[in-house]
Amino acid sequence: MELSWLNWLYTAVAQVITWIHQAYSSFLDPNSGLTWALTIITLTVLMRLLIFPLFLKQMRSSKKMQELAPKVQELRKRYKNDKQRMNQEVMALYQGQGANPLGGCLPVVAQFPIFISMFTVLNAMAHGQLKFGMSQHLVDSARAAHILGAPLPATFWGADEIQTKVVLAVFVAISSLTTFLTVRQSVGRSMAQMPDNPMAQQQKILMYVSPLFAIFSLNFPLGLILYWVTTNLWTLSQQHWFYSRNPSPVADAKGNMVTPEPKPSLLSKVRKSAAEPEAPPAAPEPKPVRQQPTRQPRSKRTGSKKS
Repeated sequence: MELSWLNWLYTAVAQVITWIHQAYSSFLDPNSGLTWALTIITLTVLMRLLIFPLFLKQMRSSKKMQELAPKVQELRKRYKNDKQRMNQEVMALYQGQGANPLGGCLPVVAQFPIFISMFTVLNAMAHGQLKFGMSQHLVDSARAAHILGAPLPATFWGADEIQTKVVLAVFVAISSLTTFLTVRQSVGRSMAQMPDNPMAQQQKILMYVSPLFAIFSLNFPLGLILYWVTTNLWTLSQQHWFYSRNPSPVADAKGNMVTPEPKPSLLSKVRKSAAEPEAPPAAPEPKPVRQQPTRQPRSKRTGSKKS
């Protein structure tokens, strides 16, 4: 699936791959599977860092919408017989509070051309095509690389060796599992915040159906499947990091949505224990010494007279 209007992005991705591969080749075998695995993983991380601000915008918009959920439910009940008015009031509420219902689509939209570019460039390498400014040396190196005994350009249906099929099947299974965990993490948080969400059943179906799309990656080269596994692991870790730092809003006794304090991370606990050394035991307090009053001479006592 090659889109001509994305040729500039294909060339950019191929150039970044060349630079990363050259950097690792300075101390690793350029034709080894390790070098190419690190190249693909590094490229994936760079791409995800590039769209990280969009992820933060998506999460903040989602959090804002969750805080507004009780007010949205009130508007839906108030205007349940007038859907047009209900939609207008809900959108006015979102706009007034700076929430964007479409904010969750930004990372997906931004990642789609990147995925297409990765697919196109790696597919060209797999077929030995010199496109997008790639050199013959780079293409030959990619075609010669093996990851766990499987060629980098191999596909499941096009492979003849059992070992190659097993490696590809394992990577596809990991891709499917990480997709399921990522969707479950997101759906679980959404259902915990909005238990009466009318879309809850559809979200549950999506949670179990989405991993099945990984089966289509059996037609993808191993290098592209490695990219997909890496981006799934990144997304899973990224969501866990954000959710742990931004707990779900909960309703207080008055029905207002409040955000609890985030739980301290393991790193913060380690830093706190390192910054606060154990205090030395306090020295025992000295026992008070009771002083007995001195007895005055009889001649100086009050009321005494000398006879």
